[in-house]
Amino acid sequence: MDKVFLSLALIISGLTLGYVIQNLDRKKIISLPISIVNLRKTLQKMGLLFFMPISFLGAVWIVSFENVRVVLLPVVGLCSLLFGGVLALAFARLLKKENKDKAVLYCCGSFTNIGSVGSLVCFFFFGEPGFALAALYKMLEDISYYTIGFPFVRFLSGSSEQKQSTWKRLLGVITDPFVAAAFTAFFLGLFLNLSGIPRPPAFETITGIFVPVGTFILLVSIGLGMKFSSVSSYIQESVLVSFIKFMAVPVFGCTLAYLFGLHLLSDGLVFKVVLILTSMPVAFNALVASSIYDLDLDLANSCWLVTTLALIVVLPWLYFLLSSPLLPL
Repeated sequence: MDKVFLSLALIISGLTLGYVIQNLDRKKIISLPISIVNLRKTLQKMGLLFFMPISFLGAVWIVSFENVRVVLLPVVGLCSLLFGGVLALAFARLLKKENKDKAVLYCCGSFTNIGSVGSLVCFFFFGEPGFALAALYKMLEDISYYTIGFPFVRFLSGSSEQKQSTWKRLLGVITDPFVAAAFTAFFLGLFLNLSGIPRPPAFETITGIFVPVGTFILLVSIGLGMKFSSVSSYIQESVLVSFIKFMAVPVFGCTLAYLFGLHLLSDGLVFKVVLILTSMPVAFNALVASSIYDLDLDLANSCWLVTTLALIVVLPWLYFLLSSPLLPL
């Protein structure tokens, strides 16, 4: 259980620090040298362009890729993201929501915090092998967001902005510095892994420091944008999205992983990583999309906040499942 407490402590402290700084600045109690928006962007650049790529590289360098079936892991990740979005759309239709609210719920059902939270939990639970598998699982995440998710949300919202061909959108994703950094780190680590070049012992210490520090920085940046004011107005939607995130998608993703035979790999580690990453909360990208296309930002914020706070319950539940004979391993 110390792994659960450590994960929760880091997540809660990072979000809390960001939220406190945001409020102190808003009330003029402290005076920041830069705006909250610029501070958030700076922290995200530090985490996503420096700490996390080096961590991914070091972890992928030593993970075992002996069984080629592990390449199906990003397929499970992609299908799980899309399933969450489609299910959220189905619920939105049942609730007779307008297209703009359907777009928000699609974002909340599909976009998942695999990176700053999911990867951290995998690292604390399973060490570098789990962290490396998380990097493999999320390989198609950004591509799915920017070539499927964002265009679909734009279509539902009726926005005429950013009309681009699929090729231009894909090129934009690949050349995005955050995506490029993650892909470069992953494939460089994979190259070093397959080349047989031994990893320097110092990398274990570097990864052990960079993963929690990089994640903490990203969580602080998220906390800088947290808002609690509108949650009570969207209880029904938040509960439905929580059901999708913590029950429906994990069942779907784990079933797909089982059918692919991933439960037979690495003594069940691959399957356990799938269970964790399919059980993560709404990603901050859902708020980004809602902001870009002038959607109901309060609805997106409420679903994001409720599912993120639900980790207090979800992580102990995951720990129980991972240590019980209920898993088909």
